[in-house]
Amino acid sequence: MDLQSGKLYWPATVENPPSYPKLEEDITCDVLIIGAGSSGAQCANILCEQGMSVVIVDKRKAGEGSTSSNTALIQYAGEKSFVSLAHSFGEEAAARHLKLCEQAINDIERVSRQIPIDPDFIRRDSLYYASDKADIPDLTEEHALLKKYGFKVDLWDARQISGLYPFQKDAALYYYDDAEMNPLKFVYGLLEKVKSRGGLIFENTEITGRRFEEDYALFYTREHREIRARHVIIAAGYEDSDFKTDKNATLASSYAVITKPIADFSSWHKRTLIWETARPYVYMRTTPDNRIIIGGMDKDTSYAETRDSKILASKDKLIQAFNELFPEIQAIPEYYLGAFYGGTHDGMPIIGQYEAYPHCYMIMAYGDNGTVYNGVLAKIVADQILTGASPDLNLYLQTRPLAAK
Repeated sequence: MDLQSGKLYWPATVENPPSYPKLEEDITCDVLIIGAGSSGAQCANILCEQGMSVVIVDKRKAGEGSTSSNTALIQYAGEKSFVSLAHSFGEEAAARHLKLCEQAINDIERVSRQIPIDPDFIRRDSLYYASDKADIPDLTEEHALLKKYGFKVDLWDARQISGLYPFQKDAALYYYDDAEMNPLKFVYGLLEKVKSRGGLIFENTEITGRRFEEDYALFYTREHREIRARHVIIAAGYEDSDFKTDKNATLASSYAVITKPIADFSSWHKRTLIWETARPYVYMRTTPDNRIIIGGMDKDTSYAETRDSKILASKDKLIQAFNELFPEIQAIPEYYLGAFYGGTHDGMPIIGQYEAYPHCYMIMAYGDNGTVYNGVLAKIVADQILTGASPDLNLYLQTRPLAAK
């Protein structure tokens, strides 16, 4: 799958990325992980820490999939609101999901301090503003439900917003203690830590076949090498469809632009993450080298040619959207891209367990908080492998109902 096109920013931030060999012999392990991106690396880190023998394979170079186009706003709140999730799954289940996401952010921060490559994890607050007056009641209801379950969030009015930002909005939710980071450095750092614990990582190693026995699985590479594993985690991102397409999954296209360094951020309160209630929405964040990442302009297309034909126009529209908020900041684009973006109809990520894939877990951390969802699902799947049970598995299994009955 042609996951992304354009001029990518994150690879330019890593001078000497780690590299790994191609698998050239048959191998046996406790856990085979297919995919050396965020989900695969987070799974491997947990399992290696618990003494499991882990093999990771990727058909590309590590981190060259969707990780390289991930804009890495690290938040627990997602495109589907708490209120919307509560309508679909019930308040308790929706609240549990958001609490797991909140915990995953804490875990990502902790791990970021332990890995050998600094992923530039920085805590940031988030401003989620009403794009239209008609959205104010929804924000008010969302704020009340978030406060009910103890989340750190305030409801701001127009005066509070204009007092700290150079733009006028009628209302906003102000979330505390979200974060941003460099997702590619995070994956590289995790993989290097896994390697230091004895985990084996193989690049340019494509899986082309499989066979299942009662107690183990056999996966085969294009070069006819055999991997025997007791457990398999398919962590192939949006290319999970190479193995299984879930009816709850969706695929669209999204765009991003990264500016040249900015000299003065004094008008941008605390360099918060910023996004809006409109759908599709525009979001923005800053980087450690003082650039701005502006993303969004999602398009309902899963065709690479159609996606790529809109990159330049979307770049200009994203810059225009930023200038409407911050007219005094001269935002000059330097990097820009279009990428596939996965989601789900019901707004929750998926752990797939299918009869045709015994011994396997499929991680589908689809949605706008992919890195955080990867952290949530990785821990659940690791618990399943290590202990045989996770109390949160049923919340994310593909067999969950699409709406509360």
